[in-house]
Amino acid sequence: MRRSAILVPAAVVLLAIPTGAVAGGLFPPRPGTTVTLLPAGQDNPSIADGVAIGKGTALYKTSGLGPAALNPAAPAGSEARYIDTEVFPGGVLPPGVTITEAQGINVLRRIGENLARAGLTYQDVISMRVFLQNPAGQERMDFNGWNRAYRQFFANTSLLTGKPVLVPLGSAAPAPPMVVNPARPSRFALEIENLPVNGWLVEVEVDAAYPAKNE
Repeated sequence: MRRSAILVPAAVVLLAIPTGAVAGGLFPPRPGTTVTLLPAGQDNPSIADGVAIGKGTALYKTSGLGPAALNPAAPAGSEARYIDTEVFPGGVLPPGVTITEAQGINVLRRIGENLARAGLTYQDVISMRVFLQNPAGQERMDFNGWNRAYRQFFANTSLLTGKPVLVPLGSAAPAPPMVVNPARPSRFALEIENLPVNGWLVEVEVDAAYPAKNE
């Protein structure tokens, strides 16, 4: 069946600690807060090992969101129809940018809009579920292309310095990410046979936590 950060101010704590270590009384998290557990020994991990949610934490859960049909020059229902022409003028993809990567960027921009309507940002995302379909003519989902798109919006700062980490777009040299965001949600990605809209290759759900109000 298809379906049956670094810091949000005062709401999220990110920890990179060895498995089994005691995190200074942070577990379970205080009411109204979340604690994100990161892999130890990595300066820029892509996803969290898990997220603990304190009692009374206000959460927001999106529906499954796919890319918007923003390329009217492409046929309806085609994969190219879901290229965001604001990012890729004329629907033309730069060298090395895959259709899954382009659709992933489209989806993540739509997620940002969805979160904004709920009073949230990318930094508030604590978990993510990703569903990927094989591009036409390919035997497997394009996980690498998706991951490049993901890094444009999530997990693109150094834990040591807090500074942005350069991210590649297709085969271009790494450059500043589209959205600087230290949040590293827990995440899974699944390859599935069919998404609900013809032409979609990516569908994403996220959970976000509202920042705790200062007492």
